[in-house]
Amino acid sequence: MPLTRITLGDIYSDTQIAMVSTILHQSLVDSFAVPVEDCFQLIDKLPANQRIFNTHYLSGGRSEGFVLIQITAGRPRTREQKQSFYRMLNERLERELAISPDDVMIIIQFNQAEDWSFSRGEMFCP
Repeated sequence: MPLTRITLGDIYSDTQIAMVSTILHQSLVDSFAVPVEDCFQLIDKLPANQRIFNTHYLSGGRSEGFVLIQITAGRPRTREQKQSFYRMLNERLERELAISPDDVMIIIQFNQAEDWSFSRGEMFCP
């Protein structure tokens, strides 16, 4: 049950953003054990003056193509699952959209099932 937030620049077209969304979700399904129907994404397309980032911090060099992906997930994943996901997502974004791996930053946070209410003010209890 991940919730993903994709933040990117206004240099991306609606078609490219849709592809980022699809690639992200398929990578979660393929390497992060996410069910196909479990897709919750928020996409922020921001102008350059609303995206402040260090172009070289722990990267070979970020460009205006910088994409930040934040994932909040309920069930923890193994180190191997996370690494597989990072690699798969980067490879697919580079292959399908020519997004440099230096332009992709991913942050994953985990929490408990009780931290989710999907609707009606009811705590999620699997």
